[in-house]
Amino acid sequence: MPHAQFPMPNSQIRIYTQKEQGEEWLRRYRGYLPVFACVLGFTETGLIPGISAAGRTPEDRKYTACADAEFLYYGPEHKAQYPLPPLAAGASPVLISRAIFESLKIPVHLFNAGLPQSPAVPVIDLGGASAKCLSAGAAMEITIVHHLFKQGLLWGERLAASIQQGYLIVGECVVGGTTTALAILTGLGIEATGKVNSSHPICNHTQKWALVQAGLEKINLQSQSQNSIDPLQLVAAVGDPMQVVVAGMAIAASRSCGVMLAGGTQMLAVYALIRAIVQAYALSWQPEAVVVGTTRWVAEDPTGATVDLALNLGKSSLTQSAGIPPLLATHLSFADSRYPQLRAYEQGFVKEGMGAGAACIAAHLSQDWQQHELLAAIEAQLERLSTALN
Repeated sequence: MPHAQFPMPNSQIRIYTQKEQGEEWLRRYRGYLPVFACVLGFTETGLIPGISAAGRTPEDRKYTACADAEFLYYGPEHKAQYPLPPLAAGASPVLISRAIFESLKIPVHLFNAGLPQSPAVPVIDLGGASAKCLSAGAAMEITIVHHLFKQGLLWGERLAASIQQGYLIVGECVVGGTTTALAILTGLGIEATGKVNSSHPICNHTQKWALVQAGLEKINLQSQSQNSIDPLQLVAAVGDPMQVVVAGMAIAASRSCGVMLAGGTQMLAVYALIRAIVQAYALSWQPEAVVVGTTRWVAEDPTGATVDLALNLGKSSLTQSAGIPPLLATHLSFADSRYPQLRAYEQGFVKEGMGAGAACIAAHLSQDWQQHELLAAIEAQLERLSTALN
């Protein structure tokens, strides 16, 4: 049975869970522009053949975050040190984000939480490190995780202080991040098997689950009471550097402004992580200030179950409060695009990344942009890129 979708008066935004809270959030921030923070990270999980379509080869995927950051910051005419990597099909979602942030002059802040190499753009280096493959159950040093979490809290507070009446969008770029998301969700006692998304048209659930099982078995999760799991230890075991930074940012920023976690599976995992952290460490936050914003390609992915996953966040034994976030999605369609790279999204390729869905929601909210305006801006961006490459 399909889940109910609740269109807003502006039918370009749909609310899939927590309808009243979602409507209230959208009413509160209608007419205001956001600030965008994008947290870049890396996990060696992303180098496993077939794990991700965000870069055609494992070697390409080492540089996806650097390439996306460079394009987001400089745009299509810039001669990139890290060009956008070729994809098996489709085009990087950073085209969507760049088109909107450039048009609406939305401030962008880039954070390096842990990459194999520094991007060729002005970034705030958080002093993190890349994660090892989660299957070993020893992805990061716990000292790094604690450091990154503190950096997230610090920057969440700083960014929120710069926002008068708008809200903060927090996006990510982590190749292989839906697999680390599955590991965090499962480790927190949330039923997520077969429900996460991927950049593939048909999600590689079996491959992801085998890696997650291997990683969680290494830390003997079964022998612990789930209520005794330290969420930061869980991130150190099977997570990636982005997750804990975004969790810290959202916790701190929620105390004084709205927060939109930009993404699908990965941001639902971050939301679950937030709940576990605030409970484990007795931190204050404002759950009603936080929503998750994505694309309909994620929210309605027939090979995942994003809405079910969001609802399952309310069923975990690990946390007792603030269970389910409002899940919002832009109803952007590329079905009528003249570019096959964009039409590939309608076949299930790519779907989301670099805050693409949240950027579209921001354009609807602040400027009442409709489908034709979004499509025109995104196609113009792709056209400029094609011209620059030729």
